[in-house]
Amino acid sequence: MVDQTQIAGPVPKWYVIHIQTSYEGRVKQALEQRVKSLGVEDKIFEIVIPTREIIVVKKGKKTKATEKVFPGYILVKMILNDDSWLVVRTTEGVTGFVGAGLKPTSISDKEVEAIMKFVKQEQPKFKSKFSIGEAVKITDGPFSDFLGSIQEIDEEKGKIKVLVSIFDRETPVELDFLQVTKL
Repeated sequence: MVDQTQIAGPVPKWYVIHIQTSYEGRVKQALEQRVKSLGVEDKIFEIVIPTREIIVVKKGKKTKATEKVFPGYILVKMILNDDSWLVVRTTEGVTGFVGAGLKPTSISDKEVEAIMKFVKQEQPKFKSKFSIGEAVKITDGPFSDFLGSIQEIDEEKGKIKVLVSIFDRETPVELDFLQVTKL
């Protein structure tokens, strides 16, 4: 891709394109190929799918996963003119630009920086499949085989508080996502 600081004239801006959900990777790849084959590297500079790493707990195991921050959307840094618009708009899977009416609206560099900062956050987040009030069975630890209901969920730490009935009293117990299963 061309270094846009060497270009005199229009300044490239970030645009958001709407695409078919779950086709983000395919659309990005197709658009990158079209940019090269149609020779518009001097108009379309960068194509980004905002994603971040999270930790998902499935079947009692922690696994890393990639989560799309804005499913169905891709960011494109480009100089908007009829040619570049047509290249993006006619790429398979693209449903249109985000903007007011028929005219694409650019987003500010500050907004893009905020998105990139959010995406690059170091600590991966836990993604729980639990909800407050849900009945669960404890599978590990001193309260193994006890039943309870979820009182709190802390996705930052991967912990939940479960209300367990001990001696006919509701007692909160803090557990790891891995220590419980849904009923």
